[in-house]
Formats: sequence, structure tokens, C-alpha cells
Amino acid sequence: MAEPYYITTAIHYPNGKPHIGHAYETIAADVAARFQRLMGREVRFQTGTDEHGLKMAQKARDLGMTPRQLADEMSGHFRALFDRLDISYDRFFRTTEEAHHRASQAIWRAMEANGDLYLDRYEGWYSVRDEAYYDESELSGGEGGEKLSPQGTPVEWTVEESWFFRLSKYQEPLLALYRDNPEFVRPASRLNEVRSFVEGGLRDLSVSRTSFDWGVRVPGAEDHVMYVWVDALTNYLTGLGYPEETSDFSKFWPADVHLIGKDIVRFHAVYWPAFLMSAGIALPKQVFGHGFILNRGLKESKSLGNVTDPHDLADTFGVDQLRYFLLREFTFGQDGSYSAEAIANRSNSELANSFGNLAQRTLSLIHKNCEGSLPPVNGHTGADNALFAVLDRVTRQEMPEAYGKLAFAQALESWIGAVFACNAYIDEQAPWALKKTDFARMQTVLATLYVAIAQLAVAVIPVMPRSMDKLLDAMGLAGDLRTFKGVWSHWYSPLAESEFRLAKPQGLFPRIELPESEPA
Repeated sequence: MAEPYYITTAIHYPNGKPHIGHAYETIAADVAARFQRLMGREVRFQTGTDEHGLKMAQKARDLGMTPRQLADEMSGHFRALFDRLDISYDRFFRTTEEAHHRASQAIWRAMEANGDLYLDRYEGWYSVRDEAYYDESELSGGEGGEKLSPQGTPVEWTVEESWFFRLSKYQEPLLALYRDNPEFVRPASRLNEVRSFVEGGLRDLSVSRTSFDWGVRVPGAEDHVMYVWVDALTNYLTGLGYPEETSDFSKFWPADVHLIGKDIVRFHAVYWPAFLMSAGIALPKQVFGHGFILNRGLKESKSLGNVTDPHDLADTFGVDQLRYFLLREFTFGQDGSYSAEAIANRSNSELANSFGNLAQRTLSLIHKNCEGSLPPVNGHTGADNALFAVLDRVTRQEMPEAYGKLAFAQALESWIGAVFACNAYIDEQAPWALKKTDFARMQTVLATLYVAIAQLAVAVIPVMPRSMDKLLDAMGLAGDLRTFKGVWSHWYSPLAESEFRLAKPQGLFPRIELPESEPA
């Protein structure tokens, strides 16, 4: 039986509506989860919102709302977007849930019991926007002389009583973790950054605040709330029922991968494993820090006026076309840039013109020349077998391997290569001409293409689930056959001999014509 699989996104900070970066990360996690399900694994996919912290409290105050009202409203926007983008999450998590407060207090007590928490006074630089503490050596100067964090965010000098976590105690265990498990942080460039940070020396970490009260109360010190990252990171456990020994916890923990943005790798690859070591809990298997999505090469910001609502992108291009572009255009793990023109060009050239046209031509020929019945195979030639060899290599070897490594662009590069091979095959074989000269050969060619299209559609279900399910429904391919383990020779003949008839095919991917005022 296949091993269970647990994947999480970072839980998103809802002090504003979701942007393209939130969509990108969650789509990527969804593709990984859908692929693992098609491999026969029982999957747990968790996403959600991280609703505590000073930043939320300040935003709510500015809007004349309570933090809870802001959290409820904004969390709803995230859930609505993910539902719109066909995100197949198993659990949408909110840190304001009562069970999460209990879980956060449980891991706090476990760290305290291990002697890793102590009360002292914090004086240092803090970024409200990052919810992060920074050493003086990490800061830079802004144009106005103010100090900025490595992320370019303002920092302020903070002085208050605080509980501290003995992070310094875990410097050597963390370095041993990176040395013995080089896949713990990916891509390799992120591991190098994390290792360098830890090798530079770790100071004990302030893990509570007294200057505001929007958060999880510290057990035994009710005037303190937990540092938001202690609370936030614990969500990966709470969603499985921690601190109870639930069946979900025993089945899915440790997580297979925490999929996060590169700007929060430190929290997940340094603080989180140290907290878990202290609490005596197994470590996740991997932390993957992906890059940023840039708008025409620039980070989106309100000051630049280039912030795009993902709903607008979905309206303009289609959900599946957007999902395809975001994972096809650039290597996952690196920064990438998008524009309306780039999305339209990729969708038109590869989805509409290449795969969509291939399916439309093939299924139309079967509908017209075979009365909708799937044609029989009258003996394969070397050309047919060569195409099947390409498809088997791509859909059974290259794409599963790439999906498994979160190398989405690599998987889709292989996929479109196989689509091109199918288009070359149909042009060379010219079944529309064979109708007059060799009807039996035409049947075999169309049957070969039918199987090829089904293989290609199944292989890209994780990326474009809505479109591929629509196509496969029209082709009569039952849901239980839509797996990476399908044996095509076992299902085609029974389907061809059944009463199934292809209806007149409908276009799969309409060409995109950009409006005069398109999303930036």
C-alpha cells in the first residue's frame, strides 16, 4: 500500500486580500497533492490563514474593526479564491480556532518542560511587517536614513519583558540536520543560505510579547501572548489533531513537505525544527522555498500601482490557463515574471493551438468518419509504436519523476514535447486522406491518437483538472482509469466494443484575445 502524503502551504497572513503570490504557492501545492493522489497515495493537503500578531491588530485598529472581524472577513477572501482556483485542500486552517490555542499551549509546555524557555527582557530590532526579529548586522539603511530589514521592511527598536527560547542550544543539532539530510531544505540555494545563517551563530529567540494581546496566551503567564511564529508554525500539527494522538497525526506526521515562500525559509528551516526538537516531535521531511512572482519583472506593491487581483486573471484567461502558465513559464524555486501578454501567448500557442487543436481534430474525425464509435486497431506500424514509446517515456517516467520533485516546469516541458510529437504524427499520417485510400489504416491512426490524447490528458490533470476532466468525460474515460498507473491496452478495446459514442467535440481552450485594458 502506498505511503500517506502530507503537504502544506504556509498559512497566509490575511491583513489584506490575497494576491498572485498566494495563488501561485497554493496552486503549486495543489498540483503536488493531485499528482500524489493519482499515484494512489492517501493525501492530506492543508492550507489556511495565520490570523494573530501585531500586524493584524494594527490593521484592524486602522480600519475601526476588531482583529477577529478583520480575520473573519479576510480569511473568507482566501477561501473564496482557493475555491475559485480549484484548490483541492483537505483542511482550510485558521489559527483563531480554539483547538489551535490548545495545541500552541501544548507545544509551549513541551518546550518549557525541556528547559528551553526562560523569562528575560528583550531589546532589539523588530519588523512589524515581517513579524520578525533582526540582528543589527542584518539591517541596511533606507533613503531617509531609517533602518531596514533584509526584506526591505522598516524595523523599530523594541524593549519589553519577554519569554525566550534557547535557540542557541540547537545550533549544532541544526547543522547536523542539514549535513545529514541535504534534502531537508530545497532548492539547494536555500539550504546554503540557511546553513550560512546558522553557522554565523544563533542567539536565543524572543517568543512572547506584552505590548498587545491579539494572540495565543502563554500558559502560566497570561499577560504574555506567544510570538506569532510559534503559534503559526504549530498549525501543521494542530490540523492533524495535536496534542492528541489521533489517527491523522500518526498517519500523516511528519509532513512530507512544507511548501513556502523563500522569504520565510528561516522560520521553517531554523526555528521550526528547533521547536520540534525541543518538544520531542519528529521533524518534517522537507521545506521547499519557492521564488517570488514578479509583475513584468517588478514585485507587486500598492505604491507602484501594479497589484493584480488573481480573480481578474482567472476571469481574463481562465482558471486552468492561469494554473498552467504559472507552473510552465519558469523553474519552480526561482523568481519568475508574468504579464498579460505572456499568459495569453503561452495559452494560445500551447493549449489552444497545440493540445486543444490536436484533441479537436482527432475527436472530430472519429465523430465524423466513425459515427462516434471508437475505431478498431488493425495492426500497429513502427510509426505508431514510436509515438507510444514517446508517450510512455513522458507520462510514465519523466512527468511522474518531475512532479515528485516539484519540478513543475520540467514536467510540463516534457508534456508539451509529447503533444508536439502527436501533432507531427497526425500531420504525417494524414488520417483525413487515409479515409479515401486506406480506411483500416485511418482507423488505427485515430485509435492511436485517441489513446495518446487520453494519456496526455491524465498526465496533466494535476495542473488543469477542470479542463482535463471535461475532456476525459467527453472521451468516455471512467474516473477510476484516470491515474498514472493506468494500462491503456486494457481499457481501450472494451470501450471501443461498448455502446459508447463520442458526441460532437467542443473546443477545449478558446484563443485569448486581450482586451484593450487588460490586467497588468
